[in-house]
Amino acid sequence: MNNEIVERVNQIFNETFEIPREKLLPENKLFDDLGLDSLDAVDLVVALKEECGIDLRKDPRIRKIVTMADVYELVECVLKEKAG
Repeated sequence: MNNEIVERVNQIFNETFEIPREKLLPENKLFDDLGLDSLDAVDLVVALKEECGIDLRKDPRIRKIVTMADVYELVECVLKEKAG
């Protein structure tokens, strides 16, 4: 897992949802452990577009995200695809 991506995603979660960095562990579930809801999921997609330049609105993989590790992996994958 790319440390730069982990740091950028953690920063988004910290700033957007005010989740303490110590809670942003790869195994933590977004909804169960971190308390996010469906509106937060929309905010996450917007924040990822603004901060990382990736648009996940129509990406079906977004629906499979459960944990922080899933977010890291999806962002890394989409950025690699974008880079070609």
